[in-house]
Amino acid sequence: MRRLARRLRRGEVNLLKHKSMELLKQRILTEGKCFEGGILKVDSFINHQMDPVLMGEIAAEFVRRFAGSGTNKILTIEASGIAPAIMTGYLMRLPVVFAKKKRPSTMENMLSTTVYSYTKNRNYDVCVCGDYLRPGDNVLFIDDFLANGNAAKGILDLVQQAGARLTGMGFIIEKAFQHGRDALAAYGIHIESLAIVESLDHCTIRLK
Repeated sequence: MRRLARRLRRGEVNLLKHKSMELLKQRILTEGKCFEGGILKVDSFINHQMDPVLMGEIAAEFVRRFAGSGTNKILTIEASGIAPAIMTGYLMRLPVVFAKKKRPSTMENMLSTTVYSYTKNRNYDVCVCGDYLRPGDNVLFIDDFLANGNAAKGILDLVQQAGARLTGMGFIIEKAFQHGRDALAAYGIHIESLAIVESLDHCTIRLK
């Protein structure tokens, strides 16, 4: 990870782009598993067991794509977004805040919103302490998936409640057939997805 950070500082990040993103796509195709209802499972290398080398290169690609955005804080949502967010924050030398899916009894100055979970078919509260998401913050949101955009819209609500500014949203995998990008288009958000799944029809993964 330190060597990766040095390469970023020396301007060598473009050398990583092709290799790392092709590796990500190959891992999705070879290790990803499909389930009915448009569910893609990548828990062998992204969101249960994790490959830290791949995650480091994913973070480097986010750094490249959001260079010059003026970001001063990384925001994510527990739990699967924490790994890519913390590595992106490490490379950018920025603090990372993760929104919680349960309301802690000890949290003060709470900002909260409600998000619908497509995979769990229920609403849940998402909250963050206003001490860590403040007016004037320029916030980059990092997460593992963009599907129908519900979680992303919840994050946007929290950022707006805080009086902060959203500089962009970065996702490891986008499921284009669930149209989350379309749902966010009206907000003018800078969205970057490192791998885009066009279809999971017949439990076959088809990437853009």
